Amino acid sequence: MSLRKQWRPLERSTVGRAPDAYGLYELGDSDGTSLGFGIGVLRDELKEALAYGEPAGFEPTSTEGAGEPTQVRWERATSKAHAERLLDEHC
Repeated sequence: MSLRKQWRPLERSTVGRAPDAYGLYELGDSDGTSLGFGIGVLRDELKEALAYGEPAGFEPTSTEGAGEPTQVRWERATSKAHAERLLDEHC
């Protein structure tokens, strides 16, 4: 289940505005198709996504026809455990 947030462009300005806190993030392609979810410190994870396309802890929803991540949305968590619970709810 996708996050109920608007997509933001995966670019430096967006990453710079991401919280320096744990959370759940969802990456999407240019068509708005979800590519999958990940958890971690949001700013760090999104920096890695911007640089490499996919952070180490990212869980793709499908590898078939997956495009490059160009969009992101996230939900801030209060702790790593909370972020893990959010991931369980959305995957």
